[in-house]
Amino acid sequence: MQKNNSNMTTNGFRFALTERYLLLKEDEAHAIQSGADAPYLEAEVTEDASKIGMIPMLPAFYFEPPKHAIKKRKQAPEQPSESLPDLSAGFNDQPLILDEGEKQVDWSRSFHGLSQAAFPKEAADALLQPIDPLDVEVKPDGILYLPEIKYRRILNRAFGPGGWGLAPRGETIVTSKAVTREYALVALGRLVSVARGEQDYFSPEGIPTASEGCKSNALLRCCKDLGVASELWDPRFIRKFAADNVKEVWVEHQVTKKKRKIFIRKDDRVGYPYKESKPGF
Repeated sequence: MQKNNSNMTTNGFRFALTERYLLLKEDEAHAIQSGADAPYLEAEVTEDASKIGMIPMLPAFYFEPPKHAIKKRKQAPEQPSESLPDLSAGFNDQPLILDEGEKQVDWSRSFHGLSQAAFPKEAADALLQPIDPLDVEVKPDGILYLPEIKYRRILNRAFGPGGWGLAPRGETIVTSKAVTREYALVALGRLVSVARGEQDYFSPEGIPTASEGCKSNALLRCCKDLGVASELWDPRFIRKFAADNVKEVWVEHQVTKKKRKIFIRKDDRVGYPYKESKPGF
């Protein structure tokens, strides 16, 4: 009888101890969720439980923090990441306006040196040199163009690297489909030309790349005033070059399987994503 009473007492203490432990764990979970550093409470209950040999009877999960508390604990230190700026609203890159007393030329407004004098003969010869027919490329719609890197090479030959540059004349304007900005071409410390560049884009992620294309487009237009690749603006040259060097071919898009006609150089082959095909749709 005494043994049975002892077992009942032990069992009752075990039940009470288990309830106490679960309550402590619940308090710990609440503390973790609120952002406080709650102590792990295993030792507090283990000390009492060990007195009656209860440790083997407690399931292992009693000594583990609740799963929702662990998840909350991992999430608590994380800081919300800053969202990327929406470039579709513009770049907010208005050129710096210099004070009137500054010695440096404010190229965002100044026309300093415009038509002051002709460039040296060496520079003029490099700028006005006839274009090499091998440098001329053809777009699929038949438009002739000179890659923008060729314009930069011509300017480097004429003025030397660092002897010329593009200065923005206004803020970058971003519309729903295109990026545009006005630039000034400056060479040997003198303003040469002002032109507005533009470049289309198809998704907001493409806006930074479109801004670079806009700059190159402005450079191409500014170079017209220096006579660089002026043949490409001459209708007679365009017609003769197209007759001698351009052909029209039927192609099929390798993904969509749609057929169309495109223009390529006679010494070129059709490239991906097209492949040459028979006429017809």
